[in-house]
Amino acid sequence: MTAKLLYQFDTDWTPSVFDSVVAYDGGADHVIGHANVTPENVGALVDGAIFTRGPKEKRFTALWIGGGSMEAGEAVLSAVKKKFFGNFRVSVMLDSNGSNTTAAAGVALLAKAAPLKGKKAIVLAGTGPVGMRAAGLMALEGADVTITGRQKDRTEKAAAAISKRFGVEVKAVEAADAAAREAVIQGQQVVYAAGAIGFELLSEEAWKKTSSVELLADVNAQPPLGIGGVGVMDKGKEYEGGTGTVKGFGALGIGGLKLKLHRACIAQLFEKDDQVLDAEGIYALAKEMA
Repeated sequence: MTAKLLYQFDTDWTPSVFDSVVAYDGGADHVIGHANVTPENVGALVDGAIFTRGPKEKRFTALWIGGGSMEAGEAVLSAVKKKFFGNFRVSVMLDSNGSNTTAAAGVALLAKAAPLKGKKAIVLAGTGPVGMRAAGLMALEGADVTITGRQKDRTEKAAAAISKRFGVEVKAVEAADAAAREAVIQGQQVVYAAGAIGFELLSEEAWKKTSSVELLADVNAQPPLGIGGVGVMDKGKEYEGGTGTVKGFGALGIGGLKLKLHRACIAQLFEKDDQVLDAEGIYALAKEMA
């Protein structure tokens, strides 16, 4: 039987251990990691993957692009796709920093809890890779999305990048402290916290007294959590808030689906030789699994 080979193209100094473990759990027979991968050096690696096996066996070779920077990962993905031609291609997935799978899982759970179309949604600390992906996916669902950040210029730049990448409109608001974040959630139905670990973005008191909030999602699993009062294991748990009932999703509640999604994506890579799994494709699968 032809072995399923997954090549990790990591933009960091060493291939991710997390990604390697999940790759094996997802069905890869062998995971071969490459570090410090760039658009300039990835070409030879792609050549080795696409020129070695015959047409019927190419689906058993796949590429995974990871690393801490989504910007770097997107550049590598672009370079990889430029090497493909005709039948000389294999399936490839981009999940730098776990951004696509984490964002897709969180938004899929929110969309299952309530339709997002027409709702006002805000992503706190939305300038990072998970926040930017989540904002784009919610906007694709028809939500009116705003992202926040501590610096106005950086936040506006991130919003412009999301709008360009997903073909949607995303607004930017500077919110550098707790008071500013409490102010910007007024009138918002969905709050998605995508900040750094161990940093509270929104207190329990703040969201419970905000009459508009209906859905909360927090991807921070390390105390203090990103949204106070939302349990790390929550997966649609109902709380009493300003609107009556508020549903909360915690980091491990989202993370359970994220890990299942991550493994499912690995398995899917070996089904055909022409797949490019980025945010939209990963999100479509997340919605099926949510």
